[in-house]
Amino acid sequence: MTTPSDFASGKGHRDENFPVASFLIHPRYREIILDFYRFARAADDVADHPTADSAEKLRLLEAMRASLAGEGDAVAVSLALRASLARSRLTNQHALDLLEAFRRDVTKLRYENWDELMDYCRYSAMPVGRFVLDVHQEDRAIWPKSDALCAALQVINHLQDCGKDYRSLNRVYVPLDSLSRAGMAPEELGRGAASAALLTVIHELAQRTAALLAEARPFSDLIGDGRLALEVSVIQALAEDLNLRLLERDPLSERVHHRKSEVLGLAARATAGFVGRRVRSKTRPRSFARQP
Repeated sequence: MTTPSDFASGKGHRDENFPVASFLIHPRYREIILDFYRFARAADDVADHPTADSAEKLRLLEAMRASLAGEGDAVAVSLALRASLARSRLTNQHALDLLEAFRRDVTKLRYENWDELMDYCRYSAMPVGRFVLDVHQEDRAIWPKSDALCAALQVINHLQDCGKDYRSLNRVYVPLDSLSRAGMAPEELGRGAASAALLTVIHELAQRTAALLAEARPFSDLIGDGRLALEVSVIQALAEDLNLRLLERDPLSERVHHRKSEVLGLAARATAGFVGRRVRSKTRPRSFARQP
């Protein structure tokens, strides 16, 4: 019988557009975050498989859910995450929410408007930030700032990959009402270069994403764990730079993704800014103290 591992893409946490459990995260937290990532990656690979039919994908996603929930033992990545969550006494709800997003990836190929897209982000992106905060025992009062950043990251990924998603998966995350107002159908995303009208739509969505990023900007300074706060500060800088590119470039014909050298430069500047803010505020995050 087919299992999620049979659909593995080979993509790992170092291949993502934004840092995942980087060296900035304390080693005591890194493994459980990677278990969560491996679970999410396996589900994503199932949902995005180019030849499997919808029924098979949904069956495998349900097997992942059952193994995570303790109703079965068929899926290794679910069992690993289940064990990690039990050791840390953490809820499995964030992982279950992610599965809802992957089910939608199988069954819902279009989004009518921005609100529908944000509801998708509630399951596809926000649970990731919430989980990482729970791992670090951060105050849940800062979830809204995390949610704004995670939603922005998701929309940035959708916009920079909008042509590929349409051509390879017939999946359109650009809201249909935005396309309709510009007199376009989703087929416009299959072209080799964006029309002026499509660029206007992409730029308008990037402006809305900029508002999410502005809402998220105080987030890193609200995090108690200094190492996590620094990683979030770097992610915020990378996201803001990518979003600026989406305001200036055509993702159908031009590169939007960062090169490694660009990531390093942006990370260095974000680190300097973060350290400067911490010095000016005269705070010393607990994780900067010597670890036992």
